[in-house]
Amino acid sequence: MNKRIYPIEDQLEKRKMMPLLLLADESEEKVMEYLEEGDVLCLSNDSDAALGVIVTVRLNSESIEIKNIAVSPDHQGQGLGKLLINKAISLHKERGIRHFVVGTANSSINNLAFYQKLGFRICDIKKDFFLDYPEEIWENGIRAVDMIVMEKHEVNSK
Repeated sequence: MNKRIYPIEDQLEKRKMMPLLLLADESEEKVMEYLEEGDVLCLSNDSDAALGVIVTVRLNSESIEIKNIAVSPDHQGQGLGKLLINKAISLHKERGIRHFVVGTANSSINNLAFYQKLGFRICDIKKDFFLDYPEEIWENGIRAVDMIVMEKHEVNSK
């Protein structure tokens, strides 16, 4: 199966990614807050079915934040999340971005391992971040309360 990654710029097309985006962020209201301003990349297969999506938002002239990354449950564990992150980083590096940030819940044990395997390191904790969500989030028997912020610095390769 061939896969392609392409940008989505149209706001209506971005909103069509909501079912996938809600796999990674349980609040549609929160997703809508960053989706409009975000850069969206979609990963699809030969039949143009969306397999994964990543949303990044520029923080400043040197940094972007990965606000959401999701892969359909049937396609998880196949390296597609890594593929999306590496493609997003590569595209942003072409624009001079060298600092990448991502946040995940304290309860997201698999996400914490995933990002560290990709070279991200813990740099901050936003205490009580998920207490602002409309409903409680539970993963791995742990309530999501704090956001663990991780960063990765890329250098120019020569």
